[in-house]
Amino acid sequence: MRISVAADSKDGVAVRVVSELRGRGHDVLTHGALDDGERDDWAWACERAARDVADGLADQAVVCCWTGTGASIAANKVPGVRAALCVDAYTADGARTWNDANVLALSLRLTSDVVLGEILDAWFGGRPSTDPADVANVAHLAEI
Repeated sequence: MRISVAADSKDGVAVRVVSELRGRGHDVLTHGALDDGERDDWAWACERAARDVADGLADQAVVCCWTGTGASIAANKVPGVRAALCVDAYTADGARTWNDANVLALSLRLTSDVVLGEILDAWFGGRPSTDPADVANVAHLAEI
């Protein structure tokens, strides 16, 4: 799977996200502080990663900033993106299952290496629900 990753700094798990994804066999595109030639502000970096998903250059994205909030807000401004700020595995599984989230937002401050592994396991293990109510909710997002 091709995954776009953005971070506004190399603090916390930013670099670890890239190595963990590559270690799981994913092709990784980097943005922001993870790419020396790009602007590293959270709004710009996370928009680029989200646009990779919306434009079909990436299947999914992981966006990071200190709290994860700005990263998720920036990504969600891109049409077709459903970004979810996840601080634990349960939330990541739910975001994939019930929301068919295609962008994972992480806090560089709160996410430890151990929790990162758990979140990624749940994220990639989760599958979008086929329950009609869940499908209808996700479809309605495109109409809003």
